[in-house]
Amino acid sequence: MFKLKSRQGRARRGELITAHGTVQTPAFMNVATCGAIKGAVSALDLKQLRCQVQLCNTYHLHLRPGDKNVRTLGGLHQFTRWDGPILTDSGGFQVFSLAKLRNIKEEGVTFASHIDGHKIFMGPEESMTIQSHLGSDIAMAFDECIENPAEYGYTKRSCDRTYRWLVRCKDKIRELNSLEETVNPQQMLFGINQGATFDDIRIEHMKKIRDLDLDGYAIGGLAVGESAEEMYHIIEVVEEYMPQDKAIYLMGVGTPVNILEAVHRGVDMFDCVMPTRNARHANVFTWSGKRNMMNEKYALDDEPLDSQCDCPVCRNFSRAYIRHLFKSGEMLAMRLCVMHNIYFYNTLLMKIREALDHNTFEEFYAKYREILDRRL
Repeated sequence: MFKLKSRQGRARRGELITAHGTVQTPAFMNVATCGAIKGAVSALDLKQLRCQVQLCNTYHLHLRPGDKNVRTLGGLHQFTRWDGPILTDSGGFQVFSLAKLRNIKEEGVTFASHIDGHKIFMGPEESMTIQSHLGSDIAMAFDECIENPAEYGYTKRSCDRTYRWLVRCKDKIRELNSLEETVNPQQMLFGINQGATFDDIRIEHMKKIRDLDLDGYAIGGLAVGESAEEMYHIIEVVEEYMPQDKAIYLMGVGTPVNILEAVHRGVDMFDCVMPTRNARHANVFTWSGKRNMMNEKYALDDEPLDSQCDCPVCRNFSRAYIRHLFKSGEMLAMRLCVMHNIYFYNTLLMKIREALDHNTFEEFYAKYREILDRRL
């Protein structure tokens, strides 16, 4: 299901084949938490923004509108009208980040809904069942995401339990995919490596989950409190023990520079709310650096957001107009900046792929690692 086409150093160029299309990697997955990109951008808009994969949130869709309702309506593809590949996370991160009250046991986790406080139980089997109802192409294993810094002993025990949960996830998804009424019987399962910032725990856990021969593997539990240098170190430590014939996914990361650095270290897939969240607060990414559209200097600026960008927004609207929209409280301001940032992220990954295809990635990496994080 994953074809490694070429390498330049540790950087990889590949293809991930799913039931709803082939993903060219390295790839960015656009976050549609509740089945929509925040900022009034629909699945139809994503087509012109170079999106390859839509990522939806198991926890939130389980609460609203309910995964059984989504299944009745034909699954996420039919529900959202996105006909390309979809990845659903397991709900584990939200259980541990949003639930103020939770009780973790071997069976799973009992927690209070962040919406109305009612009690919910979720374990490996429940997470797999919900994701099967949603009909995504890639289901993520149920795990515990540990916030950094973490205590060594607890991290070790948590990783051991996450491994046992992963075995149960694998058994359950095999069962669900065999059912006649399953929305997507070709649903894949990605396992998640955990271990906080402890090299030995990360390596041990990766070796164990590698032996389960899953469809792909993710590095989880990063960008949750550690420094960028620590994150890059963990990627390097774990990548050495990951199967080279499977897709490698770095969860929840990150800035354009984070992505560039991670590709340089062998990562194939990314997701992050940063491009859309920043856009809704008037911060846009450009090929010259980061730009805050609330600045007074843009009041009479008739240039596009980025003169090097050919997205629908940059082809049609000026910095002055978009700043005016933000100052006037118009929703269109958020929509336009979200569209631009999504296009920028997907174009960044496209250019990375092109550089890998032409064996020029090291030059691309050296040039843009200094530029993309610059504040204009």
